[in-house]
Amino acid sequence: MTNSFEGPESQTPPVPYPIPQAAVADDLSLKTAPLLSQKPVGTKYIWFVVLAQFGIFVAFITPIAISLAIKVSQIAPGQEEVLGYITGLGALAAVITTPLFGMLSDRTRSRFGRRRPFILGGVVVGTIALFIMATATSIPVLALGWILSQIGWGAGALSGVTTSTADRLSPAQRGKVAGLGGFATQVAPALGVGIAGALAYDNLLLFLVPGAIGIVLTLAFVGFIKEADSREMPLNGRLSLPVILTKFVFNPRKHKDYAWNWLGRFLFYFGLALSTTYTAYFFAQRLGVTLQEVAGVLVPLSLIGLVATTLGAIGGGFLSDKLKRRRVFVLVSALIYAGGAIVTGLAPGIEMLYIGGALTALGIGTFSAVDQALLLDVLPERETDAGRYMGIIGFAATIPQSVAPLIAPIFVGIGVAANGDKNYSILFFLAAAVVIAGGLVILRIRSVR
Repeated sequence: MTNSFEGPESQTPPVPYPIPQAAVADDLSLKTAPLLSQKPVGTKYIWFVVLAQFGIFVAFITPIAISLAIKVSQIAPGQEEVLGYITGLGALAAVITTPLFGMLSDRTRSRFGRRRPFILGGVVVGTIALFIMATATSIPVLALGWILSQIGWGAGALSGVTTSTADRLSPAQRGKVAGLGGFATQVAPALGVGIAGALAYDNLLLFLVPGAIGIVLTLAFVGFIKEADSREMPLNGRLSLPVILTKFVFNPRKHKDYAWNWLGRFLFYFGLALSTTYTAYFFAQRLGVTLQEVAGVLVPLSLIGLVATTLGAIGGGFLSDKLKRRRVFVLVSALIYAGGAIVTGLAPGIEMLYIGGALTALGIGTFSAVDQALLLDVLPERETDAGRYMGIIGFAATIPQSVAPLIAPIFVGIGVAANGDKNYSILFFLAAAVVIAGGLVILRIRSVR
């Protein structure tokens, strides 16, 4: 396996940029051409890619949903702000490594293809990270584990799987597959929270059982979904350090629709990060229970969210393909999520929290499916730099994960109650406003209806 750093491979003459499909057929071997083909894929690929995304999210999102909060409460009781700092550092690591791994995978030449080596490596690093977090006895070690988890499960495994969809899915399948994937990745945290509720008092199992699900399902994708040999694919120039640095950004004037999609996604995920970082603490405070008890309380909410997410992700994805419209679905999903966030912030008890949770889940499910299909529709230079642009779009999610937890403590300190209870509700109101702005931005896209 090689990458296009300065060396023999980097001497390959650059090809036209982007590569026309006709040129691909002439220049590449029959073994390599399927890498760039976007004919409809079969059900086998769809099932395995959806299951891989599901497994990665079970392993990767369970810690941020509940497990990290439990560990922080054990190591640094009463210092909830530490959770924000840990998640922020992890997101910062993902900001750096996700596009870097995307660039490297674009230029990886191996008999196993371009994406599978990075998916496999990500699983290895992610598994080590879960063990570190499970056994951590100090905040720095816990933070190290979460950083490695972001790099392994996020930048390595998840990015590799999602870039595979950019390589393979035909336009007519993008909404459907994104809907199924969005459903899977929203169901995964619900399962993770359920597992956490049963294992909250065993730190090792709390992290490693969700991790085992991720390992099995991701390795199944690597083992059963073959990727064409990439050794004969031409390389698009050298990848030196200065080139790498320039490829972390793109020209928004040249790729306007991609830029609008990036901004809309950034705003949506910024709002989502504001409202989810301290969810465990918010529920514990509002319901008068301990953090360890929160996971059990959230099980019914997880089931409600499962149904709502199913309707949003699958319904939105399939309808957007059928109607050949994306933008209006993204806007509607933002409005639904905002309504749910406001209801949650105002909820006096568990019943209204369930209603708010159902609405936010419906909004997230619809957005995750349709916006992912929209991204694949406007993705620039997919033949040569799909991994790079899929990595850059990752900034739209990872930067909010990094910044929102760092500024959230400022807002929760506004209007602190006389008994010392922090104002977590304000985060939900801010989230509603930011998410609506994200939905409106998507309307600026012109190449997709």
